[in-house]
Amino acid sequence: MNKANILVVDDDQEIADLVAIHLEEEGYEAFQAYSGKRGLEIFDAEQIDLVILDIMMPGMDGNEVCRQIREKSTVPIIMLSAKDAEMDKVTSLYQGADDYVTKPFRPMELVARVKSQLRRSQNFSGGQNQLSGVVDMPNLWMEKKTHSVKAYGREVGLTPTEFDLLYLLASHPGQVFTTDEIFERVWKEKSFEMSNTVMVHIRRLRGKIEQDPRNAQIIKTVWGVGYKCE
Repeated sequence: MNKANILVVDDDQEIADLVAIHLEEEGYEAFQAYSGKRGLEIFDAEQIDLVILDIMMPGMDGNEVCRQIREKSTVPIIMLSAKDAEMDKVTSLYQGADDYVTKPFRPMELVARVKSQLRRSQNFSGGQNQLSGVVDMPNLWMEKKTHSVKAYGREVGLTPTEFDLLYLLASHPGQVFTTDEIFERVWKEKSFEMSNTVMVHIRRLRGKIEQDPRNAQIIKTVWGVGYKCE
């Protein structure tokens, strides 16, 4: 049985209950909150391994909850929203979300996203199925076994998704990856117009590892093609 603790935050109690039922059927422990404020209280009180977070909630919306969680934790965050506009997805990703699911959704699709994010997170925190590997570049050092990162000599904290994306590029120096290739390798799903998702994560990464994100020296853009690490 899976023992991960998952926090479901949605002001629609029926949706929160439905998600919790499917998670518990898979062996997860589900905590429910019907407001952003209560969600943060549960997050601080319990050992939460993943958050499923509705965007459109009265009072404190999901993006603000996501932002506050990201200030203190790298746990995976999956956003739920009835909105399907690309800009809404981009906004959530900028706040630190790892994935985005549009309502209405199939519960088993959401469970599959949960399993994918938890696998990445467990590897990130020291699971047994890690592969050893060290990247040693002039301005970047990474160790896959411990998920350690140093950029320009300083330690950098990355989410599991950010680490996987950076490791993909850095472990293939000089090789250019398209946004579709990056999405399919990192998210382990077929890419259907997911370039903005990759672009947002690249921008977040540059903000963490580059000395001057506007003049990036580690992650280079190859215009019209994709990205590479020098």
